[in-house]
Amino acid sequence: MEKLVVLGGGESGVGAAILGKDKSYEVFLSDFSKLKPGFKAKLNSEGIAFEEGGHSISKLEAADLIVKSPGISDDLPLIQKLKEKGIKIISEIEFASWYTDATTIGITGSNGKTTVTSMVYHILKNAGLSVSMAGNVGFSFAEQVARKQVQNYVLELSSFQLDGIESFQPHIAILTSITPDHLDRYHNNFQEYIAAKFRITENQTEKDYLIYNKDDEVIVRWLEQNPVRAQLIPFTMTTLLEDLSAFIEDNKINIKLNHNLFTMSVTDLAVKGDHNTRNAMAASTAARLLKIRKQTIRESMESFRGVEHRLEELGKVNKVAFINDSKATNINATFYALGSMTAPTVWIVGGVDKGNKYEDLLALVNEKVKAIVCLGIDNQKIYEAFSNCVDILIETSTMKDAVTKAYELAEENDAVLLSPACASFDLFENYEDRGRQFKNAVQGLKK
Repeated sequence: MEKLVVLGGGESGVGAAILGKDKSYEVFLSDFSKLKPGFKAKLNSEGIAFEEGGHSISKLEAADLIVKSPGISDDLPLIQKLKEKGIKIISEIEFASWYTDATTIGITGSNGKTTVTSMVYHILKNAGLSVSMAGNVGFSFAEQVARKQVQNYVLELSSFQLDGIESFQPHIAILTSITPDHLDRYHNNFQEYIAAKFRITENQTEKDYLIYNKDDEVIVRWLEQNPVRAQLIPFTMTTLLEDLSAFIEDNKINIKLNHNLFTMSVTDLAVKGDHNTRNAMAASTAARLLKIRKQTIRESMESFRGVEHRLEELGKVNKVAFINDSKATNINATFYALGSMTAPTVWIVGGVDKGNKYEDLLALVNEKVKAIVCLGIDNQKIYEAFSNCVDILIETSTMKDAVTKAYELAEENDAVLLSPACASFDLFENYEDRGRQFKNAVQGLKK
């Protein structure tokens, strides 16, 4: 019996452990931190051995295979030591892919990947296909492979998850955008991060497809310098003539797959903005490749209402609008958010900086923002970037305090925008926890 060690006891780690047991590995899970009660209960119910609060090095070194959670850096001395011993270390995505023959649609990008993943899943589900959503959103891919085999998986994939693949091969890959993000994890080297994103296509063949954003110069430049085997399908806000393409013409989405043309009016999309038009093009192109009926795609895009924590409108309190964009964990996502604001804005920003260049936001902040509320442990870079262009800039350390202060600074017909441009781990469990606390604090104002 081969020995499988799972490093990390979160959603992906516990899922990998369950699949490992299902496939007759001798499984041991090890987490340097404390496990959440729910995950601990799940491991106990499955009879899977585990440890928390530290690693037993001898047990790790005895592994035939290690599945590493995406949050654990390859640069850690422990990981380097295990690799030096010749132990194969892979991601949960790679491990799960070994045990399913389902069609996989993989989506990655610095921004837009959650929305596109949700859109594709929404279309396929409406079409009546056997489909599940997993990866960086929803439940563990590995646990779903162990528990309920479906014919199609829609996977949101982070660069960290792609770092740990070897043979994973999505039939359809979607690349939404590449902007500097997570550079703290990639030695402050943007090229390393770009290469990580493009791993999504490295095992694809001529029978597979890569749908990519032709309006993204970083993506286009990389493809010019690095030929891929997959069939390329660009999407763009301009007009294209290629036989495989998605483009805008006469305010309509046009998806051209050789002699087959699909069209849909941009005004019929339930979610607005150029970024969502691109997202809809990418998702609809994937759906057409899977032979989904044109009318089903149109109806799905007309009914898709967006994802939680992404420019989520929470309503108004005394004519002050509140918008939850907690999922904006990098500068580019916040750039979209600020660009969409039409009212004078009190901006709640801050968290764990990932190498942010705030100067990219200066023009939008000058135009849109009347006050800044910092929400983070270290706000020095935010002060340095914006103190000369915003008169009011204050610090807070709890979400309730941030929302209260922002509301006090806002006037009638203003907006309060939570768009942190940072990771959440200094004060919150994750961006979902941050977004939920924001919504709860706004609800508190209404009482």
